[in-house]
Amino acid sequence: MLARSPNSAGFLLIAAVSGRALATAARRAGYCPLVADLFCDTDTVAVSERTRKLPGHLHSGIDTARLVETLQDLADRDQPVALVLGSGFERAPEIADEVARHFPLAGNRGAAIRRVKDPELLASDCAELAIPHPPFRRDTPPDPENWVEKAAGGAGGTHIRRANGDTPGPGRYFQRFVNGQSISALFIGNGESARVIGFSRQWTAPAPDTPYRYGGAVRLRRIDRGDAAMISSWLSGLTKRAGLVGLCSADLIRNADGYHLVEINPRPGATLDIFDSHDAPLVEAHLRATRGEPFVVPTFADSMAAMIAYAAAPVAQFPEIEWPDWTADHQSPGTTLVAGDPVCTVFARGRSAAAAKRSVMVQARQLQRYWEGDRT
Repeated sequence: MLARSPNSAGFLLIAAVSGRALATAARRAGYCPLVADLFCDTDTVAVSERTRKLPGHLHSGIDTARLVETLQDLADRDQPVALVLGSGFERAPEIADEVARHFPLAGNRGAAIRRVKDPELLASDCAELAIPHPPFRRDTPPDPENWVEKAAGGAGGTHIRRANGDTPGPGRYFQRFVNGQSISALFIGNGESARVIGFSRQWTAPAPDTPYRYGGAVRLRRIDRGDAAMISSWLSGLTKRAGLVGLCSADLIRNADGYHLVEINPRPGATLDIFDSHDAPLVEAHLRATRGEPFVVPTFADSMAAMIAYAAAPVAQFPEIEWPDWTADHQSPGTTLVAGDPVCTVFARGRSAAAAKRSVMVQARQLQRYWEGDRT
């Protein structure tokens, strides 16, 4: 456990499926993070003041009945300045309202989350704001090859699969597939408008049962100025309608027809690592925005990439590794892995997005030999 800095800005309570990135960002902003997540891995424990296991499971969701008790135990008597929710709460927006009754929630309440994660509501808002958005339907499409099936409130890509003509399960729907390049916009809302921090290009790491599994992202130095202004206008319109506050992100697809908005994620997301800055910490901007105060966002002269390295084959006993400082979210020695389990997150910088992505791919391959051996 890291000792509390004498000039700490206070304790920040964090709840997320995986809380390491938020905990790191909180430290960077001068806060002492108190983290509840599903894994409590060594990285999260090392950067946090205290940790607790988030009640629930990765696939079945968070145990709402035990959540408040867990957070109260974690906070103890330290009176955190705020609670920040990360991934894992979009499928049950009412959780945000429940925890807000007990802690000062810095983030979106249930109504805002529901507004952007409910496919009917988002499609309606996009239509009224003239934002290109893929059609959706609840019933099985007659041409399933042109559609994907998704879970309402899902995140991370593992909930998405190609439609195959089957009837969707509870809480699932179909969205028309849009071919193109995946672009994400990180932005901060103040309830009335959105300020875009930057754009990233994302890629997938397909697996047999999860063809759209998240693979990584690279921060773009710039996109066309007109496109950036258009997307910023779209996000301001949606922010005002939903009352979005704090760090959020938008997933878009870019193709020959332009940009299509696919999803809004109403909380700090997967690209936090590649956008955060010591000079203008994003956690501080997030907290200020949720209080309606002015905030500062970082600027960038280069690019940065982050990708998840997955196990390509089973690992009976994960080896002891001296991890480089350009990695995080490490598997523990002795762990048994199945194919597809995440092993670590890899980071790299470059003068351009292409250079940063090449570097992160090379570095990931260098590491993989430690648990995969020489496959040449």
